[in-house]
Amino acid sequence: MSNNSFSESYKAAGVDVTAGYKAVELMKKHIARTRNEGCLDDVGGFGGCFGLNLTGMEEPVLVSGTDGCGTKVKLAIMLDKHDTIGIDAVAMCVNDIICCGAKPLFFLDYIACGKNIPEKIATIVSGVAEGCVQSGAALIGGETAEHPGMMPIDDYDLAGFSVGIVDKKRILNNDNVKPGDVIVALPSSGVHSNGFSLVRKVFDIENKPLDRFADELGGKTLGETLLTPTKLYVKPVLAVLNEVNVKSISHITGGGFYENIPRALNDNVKAVIKKEDVKVLPIFNLIQKEGNIPERDMYNTFNMGVGMMMIVSAEDADKTIEILKANDVDAYLVGKIEAGNKEVELW
Repeated sequence: MSNNSFSESYKAAGVDVTAGYKAVELMKKHIARTRNEGCLDDVGGFGGCFGLNLTGMEEPVLVSGTDGCGTKVKLAIMLDKHDTIGIDAVAMCVNDIICCGAKPLFFLDYIACGKNIPEKIATIVSGVAEGCVQSGAALIGGETAEHPGMMPIDDYDLAGFSVGIVDKKRILNNDNVKPGDVIVALPSSGVHSNGFSLVRKVFDIENKPLDRFADELGGKTLGETLLTPTKLYVKPVLAVLNEVNVKSISHITGGGFYENIPRALNDNVKAVIKKEDVKVLPIFNLIQKEGNIPERDMYNTFNMGVGMMMIVSAEDADKTIEILKANDVDAYLVGKIEAGNKEVELW
């Protein structure tokens, strides 16, 4: 970065360009952890360059995904803990990409802030880097935008964008789902990054302390539990895809079971799930109780303890679960596929 780049006038207006340069320098050590064979340059140019290894691919297809962390960022700000929210940003993108059968290649982040505090920005990026390491993606670039007057000094928002690759013949196609198939549940780590507007309302977190409910939450406070980062499923799912003919995958995000599971179905089948078979995490029972929320709304808003579902043939169920457990995912059977009309039957 140029030492000559400084504007006293711009700084007086609320934007310190030198703070941005310092933030980039501080985050470089975190970014370096994510570098892989595709990386062609260092962060700081006008675009991130990434070389593709297409060996063995007949028709390579790029799959992209973009998302943010929603109002979970508000919780990170309130707790002044910024080293995990970046994991959420990565997870929300790459967990979508893997549903197509694609392997994430690289990730870019975007941070908008009221004031660029270099150490804080670098801490946020450290979480982004950790998410990239866990998913095998390279962090090849990003943007930090200082927005004085548009947002409070201590506020920021975080979003990301990722690109993955898959051979066209290996793209998952829900047309292959048929009656008799089974649904394998991949447990979530908590609320993940969806439904936080409702969570914040239920617990009135702007006005009530976040160190409550430790007894109900297994020793963790409400704040700690809610800020638990979204689980990354990329490497475990890729391990299954290498050995099992997976029919379809659903990432359970905003909209819960009722919105996301049908996206993994075709028009001739339905998913049948017994609620008693869902291993609901304590945080969801607490949300429902404290907010007096109808059960359907819970399943239509939150993941309820299941962050992802994989649909496989019944004969592949044991092998799928075995591979997932070998990759530290305590998977289990949660339902089955029957003839129907692209719907979810919860009973």
